[in-house]
Amino acid sequence: MKQAKKWMWLAATALLASSAYAQKAGDWVLGAGALNYSPQDKSKPLTFTEPFERQIAGSGADLKSSTTLGLNVHYFLTDNWAVEGVLGIPPRLKLNGAGTLAPIGELGNARLYAPSLLGKYFFGNADDKFRVSLGLGVTYSQFRSVRLSSGLQNTLGGAIGAPPGVAKTTAKIDSQWAPVLNIGANYAIDKNWGITFSVSYVPMKTDAKLTTTVNGNKVAVSQTRLTLDPIIPFLYVTYKF
Repeated sequence: MKQAKKWMWLAATALLASSAYAQKAGDWVLGAGALNYSPQDKSKPLTFTEPFERQIAGSGADLKSSTTLGLNVHYFLTDNWAVEGVLGIPPRLKLNGAGTLAPIGELGNARLYAPSLLGKYFFGNADDKFRVSLGLGVTYSQFRSVRLSSGLQNTLGGAIGAPPGVAKTTAKIDSQWAPVLNIGANYAIDKNWGITFSVSYVPMKTDAKLTTTVNGNKVAVSQTRLTLDPIIPFLYVTYKF
């Protein structure tokens, strides 16, 4: 009888220990860590559309990767299904010249605001310490605080015959909705703390429109199309409530 009670006690202890790691229905899980935005980009040549149509032959751009603080929250609808919201400090992305624009160096930069909402499925059981997840969702990307370098502004001004420093160019990059595909590996350190590494892919294209003025008067408009298709690794620490 004593031996049976001992085994029952051990079994109960093991069950409690394993369930302590559970991510189960009704749980909230907060996360914070390093999020890297790595565009797999390509661009079409910069093309003047006003006052004439002319392509700057061989021109291109290269969008550099950027790392920032990422924040997210999961809410578990069931033991396997969760909803995730992702945001963070908007990274500043730098655009460098490529092709015939390469000698300019940096063409400009912009802040990226791209909150995401995903539905995710966690494989395995709620009390597993290690779980793989797959997610599908949507993001809305906005490019704000766009700044163009003096090198690019002088190049665009020179293309219409303006002396260096006379023409001023501003840019607007279109906001875009895009799908998000995600895979993650989740490890529970104890009943509250965990660590996750996930990778997202966002197929996305957008248009950039540049307006050149002289003494406040519009004298030229140019545009290009950017294919971003970023891969986004995200390593973060989690805390479960």
